[in-house]
Parts: sequence; C-alpha cells; structure tokens
Amino acid sequence: MRLILLGLPGVGKGTQAKILATRQGLLHISTGDMFREAAAAGTELGKRAQEFMSAGALVPDEVTIGMLLERIAQPDAAKGLMLDGFPRTIPQAEALDAALAKQGDQIDRVLYIQVPEAELVARLTGRWSCSNCGAIYHMQSKPPKAAGVCDECGGALSQRADDQPATVNARLDTNRAWTEALAEFYGKQGKLEAIDGTGSPDDITARLEGALANVS
Repeated sequence: MRLILLGLPGVGKGTQAKILATRQGLLHISTGDMFREAAAAGTELGKRAQEFMSAGALVPDEVTIGMLLERIAQPDAAKGLMLDGFPRTIPQAEALDAALAKQGDQIDRVLYIQVPEAELVARLTGRWSCSNCGAIYHMQSKPPKAAGVCDECGGALSQRADDQPATVNARLDTNRAWTEALAEFYGKQGKLEAIDGTGSPDDITARLEGALANVS
C-alpha cells in the first residue's frame, strides 16, 4: 500500500502514522525526518534543504520533491509507504503521482483525519511548562494540581509563544488552505477517506484500519 495521512496540526497524524506503518509493514516517511536524514547524509539536496531550514525559511517545492523522490527510490520503500507531511502543495502531489506512475504505482488511499477546530485549539494551546524545572503539563490530559503552579517544585507555569491562542490560530489558518486543496485534489481522484479524529488514540487507529480493509 501507498498511503498519505492528511489533517490539520493537532489531529495526531504523527502518532497514527507510526502506528499504522508498524501494523501494516509500511515505510513511514515524514518530511521533517526526511530533511534531517538527508542533511545528515550530506546529499546535495540535503545540503540545500539545510540552508533554508537554518535560515528559518520554507524548503522550496523543487528541493522537497527531489528529496522525496530520492527517498522512495530506495529499496526499503518497495514494501509500501506511509507519507506524513508530504505532499503539502498541489505541485508536490502532482510530482508524486508522476513519479509513482513511472514505477507502475500510485497512491492507494489518502486518510483525512478530521477534528473540530475548537478541539484542535484546545489541544494545541493546552501545553504549559514550569519556568523553574521544565516539567510539562497539559490542561486537558495532565493539568497541574493548582492552576499556574508546578506540582514538582512549586515554580510558576508559563506558555511558549508557539502554544498561545493567536499563534495557534494563525498556524491553523495557514495549514487549512493547503490541507483543503489537497483534500479536493485527491477527492477528485476518488482516493480520499474522511476519518473521525475524535476519541481515544485506539478508537482513531481502529477507524483508520477499517478504512484500509478493502485496499489491496
């Protein structure tokens, strides 16, 4: 199988991709891991990607596509793919389709994990950390015993700028545009499967695996 996991930040793509890849015997490729591996290996594309990342800039499509095509050409990709974080643009999706077609392959299914945005905001803005000892808390899953106070050392809890509501909402806005564009792209191909991303991680895994039951 060749699968893509799609969804906004906070839906749990990374966690579910690893679980599915392990259970289905697929190679899990995340864009971030791919960038780091290529940079560590010193490939030409890896060096170019590192230049952009070091400058805090987005890696251009041509570099990202080149790196992905290099990766899926390696022998361990023959067993099947679970793509997490790629594609992010329509040109990336088109390049992936063309590359797979040359091999006589295609993307079999795109699993689109969907969670109400109010819940995503709560998930993404719920993290706080102790300014003294660094202990991590989450207002939903691991709240402190006393509001704003670390259970471990009594230090004050603070929130990173990345976890604050304004930043989270801006991040969701940015990701929504390309996520919806890709959902439309693969929907027209008849490959998109919407998955309810609410509930426990086990519930979500079961729904994802159910959607793959008829994929050969």
